[in-house]
Amino acid sequence: MSEVLLDGEAVAKKIKEGLKKEIEGFKTNGKELKLIAVQVGENAASRVYVNQQKKACEEMGLKYELKELPSVTTEKELLEFIENLNNDNSVTGIILQMPLPKEINPKNIQVKISPKKDVEGLNPYNMGLLVYGKQVVAPCTAMGAVELLKSSGVELKGKEVVIIGHSEIVGKPILLLMLQSLTESPTPTVCHIATKDTPSHTKKADIVFVAVGKPGLVKAEMLKTGAIVIDIGINRVPLLDAAGIQVIDEKSGRPKMKTVGDVDFEKAKEVCSMISPVPGGVGPLTVTMLIKNTVECAKWQGN
Repeated sequence: MSEVLLDGEAVAKKIKEGLKKEIEGFKTNGKELKLIAVQVGENAASRVYVNQQKKACEEMGLKYELKELPSVTTEKELLEFIENLNNDNSVTGIILQMPLPKEINPKNIQVKISPKKDVEGLNPYNMGLLVYGKQVVAPCTAMGAVELLKSSGVELKGKEVVIIGHSEIVGKPILLLMLQSLTESPTPTVCHIATKDTPSHTKKADIVFVAVGKPGLVKAEMLKTGAIVIDIGINRVPLLDAAGIQVIDEKSGRPKMKTVGDVDFEKAKEVCSMISPVPGGVGPLTVTMLIKNTVECAKWQGN
């Protein structure tokens, strides 16, 4: 089968064009949008995401600031810091960088972020609006995955959808986003670690989302011919040569690595009608949805 690759970069670019005009519109009316990222302690992976956020915001004309707190910050101190940001009228949105020190419960902090500044869509109030189908914002990766699917132009009404993974930031919100319309929604099924026979579900699915963090989890034989696959997984695995031997970096002497998703891409693409690559699929849309949520928060605050 001749598959179609779902290009996240192209979809993100189109969305950004519209968002940039909206951000410029706010500036024209004397309002500069500002996104604040809060990081407690140092984390290399978080730093990469922070840099991506900063670059994307600067490209869009959106002010971005990173507030770095020491690793010894207590939960009480962090809650007080968040409350100060809630009360700062110059702050449009707040994003809490993960991970937090083990002494701090992330959910306690997410509850404290004002729903109108919750650009990650994780405050219980915003999750409740998502359940009611009236969301202003939603978790960024879930939104990105759904936007990528919608870019395919495929009608969702009546389709069988399987979501593998039921996390609060991806699987569950994708389920709710799939059910937004009372009359045009597909029929979603959620598979997870306790599911006894995941292939029995995926073989019947017209559309498969997977967000588990396990390379090669979804194999070609698990998919229906002509299915659409949205791969949200991000995994680092050793790079192998044609003989299946690890490729070693000559300078460092360590194995070279590559980024892959949760789907056995090379074989699955022979079965699918459409599939998202990793990297280049959902990834570019995650930060774009963060900016979109910031703009939506600004509108909400203005109203």
